[in-house]
Amino acid sequence: MTVGGAVAEMTRLLTPHVGADWDVRAGSLDWSCWETAAHIAHDLTAYAMQLSAGTDDAYLPLDLVVRPGTPPARLLQIVQGCGRLLTAAVDAAGPDARAWHWGPTDPTGFAALGMNETLVHTYDIAQGLGLDWLPPEDAARTILDRLFPDAPTTEDHADMLLRCTGRRGETGPDWTLRAARG
Repeated sequence: MTVGGAVAEMTRLLTPHVGADWDVRAGSLDWSCWETAAHIAHDLTAYAMQLSAGTDDAYLPLDLVVRPGTPPARLLQIVQGCGRLLTAAVDAAGPDARAWHWGPTDPTGFAALGMNETLVHTYDIAQGLGLDWLPPEDAARTILDRLFPDAPTTEDHADMLLRCTGRRGETGPDWTLRAARG
């Protein structure tokens, strides 16, 4: 799966529920479902900007602000556009490109970060809306391999991804997200 695939999965799952109350809490987060979706859009944009600018020492002082009152259907369109921005940035970057995400991160790291943000927060939104959904196994495996190299090997990649990101049970002491690689 790719960033585009992760955003497509989010859109597929949530589009039938755009009429629901998105002001409810998103799973275990302190944010609402609406705020969580806006956060996904922000992070996808921020990752695209970091990689495109090649910033090597800090985060760019950039925030995507989604106007309050934006309906969930429009918010999903914003996430789609932001996903395309990150996809374009990853595709345009050479394999030696690096940008800051707690250290020098290559394009595959930014792609994995985008997939992780999209799918883990889609899980949060799904929980808030009462939907039974887990991240796709292939995507979870890709994210675990790239961002959580010290997580235990398992056959249930979706469960392990949710554990590594604090959604299910305790996390292991060395299961730290590591996008940066010199």
